[in-house]
Amino acid sequence: MRVTRASMSLDGLLDFFRTGIESRTPDDPANGPEEASYFERFMGSVLPEYLEVRCQVQDSGCKTDNFGTLLRPLSRYEVSAAIQYASASGAPALPSPAQATILRKLHLRRKGCRTDLQGLDFVNHNSLTSAPPQLPPQPLQPGIFNSLKSIRTTPYEMSFLSRLCGHRPSIDSGLVAVDWETRSPWIELMTDVREHYSYAHSASSQSPEVPVPIRYVSLQPSYLQQVHELLARVFWDGIDVSDLLQSCPERCSVIAVYGKIVVGVALLSSPQEAYITYLAVRAGWHNSQVATTMLYHLIVLNPHRDITLHVAANNPAMLLYNRFGFKAEEFITGFYDDYLDSQSRASMNAFRLRLRR
Repeated sequence: MRVTRASMSLDGLLDFFRTGIESRTPDDPANGPEEASYFERFMGSVLPEYLEVRCQVQDSGCKTDNFGTLLRPLSRYEVSAAIQYASASGAPALPSPAQATILRKLHLRRKGCRTDLQGLDFVNHNSLTSAPPQLPPQPLQPGIFNSLKSIRTTPYEMSFLSRLCGHRPSIDSGLVAVDWETRSPWIELMTDVREHYSYAHSASSQSPEVPVPIRYVSLQPSYLQQVHELLARVFWDGIDVSDLLQSCPERCSVIAVYGKIVVGVALLSSPQEAYITYLAVRAGWHNSQVATTMLYHLIVLNPHRDITLHVAANNPAMLLYNRFGFKAEEFITGFYDDYLDSQSRASMNAFRLRLRR
């Protein structure tokens, strides 16, 4: 009998003959010297051919990986022996990722051999334990950076992603309050102008109107020029309040801002004196509760202290101060003679008011 099947492993042959030998009894006459010599002669004639065919099959199944390493497929015996060794050696409870990957592939290889699955023959240990060789650095091309900088992207606060994930606007330094509900006459006028323009140019596409709140903040250097212009328009020229930036503006000032436009100013001389020097509202923003809101926050920012001010005798702001509890203490004639023009409609006389706390 000659065995020439290349698929038959040496381990299978040994198991076959070992099973036959172990199944015989000591009294069996076939266990004599003649039977042993026949077995040796048979194995001597089979093994050389088997080993030659086995080497040919292994050589045909070898492959080379990306790093030039020759890889040989594991035999069934090697796969089983590796799994048994890993099980007998007492693997740790949490093996490393490389060990877990190799053991899982060995189990798949053994199952593949039993079910004739292909593609599970190789376990590239180099790719699991070592990193690929480093490539030489490529020279940077300046055109790439110029192309990246030229890409126009949508700001996150206006993007669709911000609508999905939410966006919290950055809090302004010195923010006192935010008003989303007030609609001043100026806002209503701008809305009418926009609607008439859209009606007259219906063919052209119009960008949607973005709602903007009225923010009440403390005095900032960026608002200083608009504050001076507003005070000069309401009172007189030459008013400079820049020194207020050095004396606690968080407690001595409330500025109403719509977008980037200053629409109201309320200033206190200092937290110690608590004297209201200026309270002004931009034209088009009267009767919008802007002055009321600024005065309220200015009073709240300076608790437990009397607040005083002077107001012209014919100024309608007297009604506003009375609603907050200001009471007249003194009537001063000619208080504004040095500030107002002789042709001014405002009264030169003033009341001194006090809010007792």
